[in-house]
Amino acid sequence: MFGVIIALIPALLVSFLYFGLGSVVVTLSSVAACVFFEWAIAKYILKKEPTISDGSAILTGLLLGFNLPSNLPIWIIFIGALFAIGIGKMTFGGLGNNPFNPALLGRCFLLVSFPAQMTSWPVVGQLSKYLDAETGATPLSLMKTAIKTGDASVLNKLPDATHLLLGNNALGGAGTIGEVCALALILGLVYMLWKKIISWHIPISIIATVFVFTWLLHLANPVYANPIAEILSGGLMLGAIFMATDYVTSPMTHKGQLIYGISIGALTVIIRNWGSYPEGMSFAILIMNAFTPLINTYVKPKRFGEVVKK
Repeated sequence: MFGVIIALIPALLVSFLYFGLGSVVVTLSSVAACVFFEWAIAKYILKKEPTISDGSAILTGLLLGFNLPSNLPIWIIFIGALFAIGIGKMTFGGLGNNPFNPALLGRCFLLVSFPAQMTSWPVVGQLSKYLDAETGATPLSLMKTAIKTGDASVLNKLPDATHLLLGNNALGGAGTIGEVCALALILGLVYMLWKKIISWHIPISIIATVFVFTWLLHLANPVYANPIAEILSGGLMLGAIFMATDYVTSPMTHKGQLIYGISIGALTVIIRNWGSYPEGMSFAILIMNAFTPLINTYVKPKRFGEVVKK
């Protein structure tokens, strides 16, 4: 848990740099609320020793905060944290028993319950502003507009690959706190691969699948964005590196992880291009979380000494 938290530090620092006060308020509120609710539920409802020292509540709070806009009111953040910890985690018995990623459950619950507040995206650079921050269109919303209108010229408003990689999305809007700088997330990926916290199978299979499918769509019709823009926009890098790789909710074998990653990538492309929401990463991961037990059963390795029936 603490290794993943360390890997999130570059993205956290960049969020403070780009969103300033808003990022600080949202992130600290999310972490504090998740830690409090896990402690309170364990102590007073489940009547057992709280496990906040394992770092999982802190990580859930960070990831939930990373999936929120930097101008979200604190009371909405508390509701999302309560749903993430109370329903997404503690209802199933706590860490190790939850079938779905708690932070993503909290994010999707807020998106459905408070769509206006959850889709109001402050542009970067407003360091001293919080609730009154100026908002703008995200790169993904521009892509969705191009598809709906059939006007490929809308894509000319997208930031170039360098801006998307470094996170200065002021030319084309903004996004959630943790998704605006792909480079910071990649640094986290390198760290986790170096420390062997995760393997390459899930993040690389997701990114490769999205790249192939969006490249084919772009070749067929330029109204669809190019694959580099698709990969570096929205929550794809955040989801592929930090959310889909959750130990509890992802398959155990490398073969299963490849199936899982390819499916998430395909679902993300489908939802982004033909669904109601511009972003599809969160929904794709949660859908495949539900299929993880089935994948584990399908690719279960044979026991040592087991006789194979012909």
